[in-house]
Amino acid sequence: MLYIVPTPIGNLQDITLRALDILKSADVIFCEDTRRTQGLLSHFVLSKPTLRYNENDDRSVSRCVEILQQGKTAALVSDCGTPCISDPGWKLVRQALKAGVKVSSLPGPSAVACALAGAGITGGAFTFLGFLPRKPGKAAKLISQAYALGVPVVLYESPYRVVKMLGLISQTLGEGTPVIVARELSKVYEEWLRGSADEVGRTLAARAKVQGEFVLIIDRPGTEQKEENLNEDPHF
Repeated sequence: MLYIVPTPIGNLQDITLRALDILKSADVIFCEDTRRTQGLLSHFVLSKPTLRYNENDDRSVSRCVEILQQGKTAALVSDCGTPCISDPGWKLVRQALKAGVKVSSLPGPSAVACALAGAGITGGAFTFLGFLPRKPGKAAKLISQAYALGVPVVLYESPYRVVKMLGLISQTLGEGTPVIVARELSKVYEEWLRGSADEVGRTLAARAKVQGEFVLIIDRPGTEQKEENLNEDPHF
């Protein structure tokens, strides 16, 4: 049995009771980084064997599947958030399913869901692109294609590239393109920035050091009324 177990994206109190139960009962925990996972386990006074999985190494994935085929119960975690969502894990899940292993996915912390809920811009559809390719041309193409769908576009970005990404958004979609940027969600220094991609990019560029993990939401001007009308549709 393989359980996909989300872990907190920042605040450790966000772990669910069910996640703790699975981590307590699992025979082994498959993790992205054993040191990070051991730190989490220590915080909740848990002692479990951990095994690092590497999606770029077929032998690593096969080893995990072999353990599952032996009848062991395993919990799959990433460093934070929900595994397989812009995080490692999906290849292991795919191979486990192919091998006939039962897989159960637990609900829990997710940066994209947390950011969208706090953005106040949509209660419906959105496009999630995760981390974009490093090559500006490929990233710009994906942004344009997603934006053409007419719904908010959500990206993940690191502190090292966020200013450049905002510049790319401004260059690709226009300087006045509205964005909501969430930094360090659920942590002590959680911060929300709102404005045009150009404005928010300048705000961050003016800082001595840009820190934290970012969720970028690209919105469209004048979509608020459209969303309200959609939510009032009596057929839903």
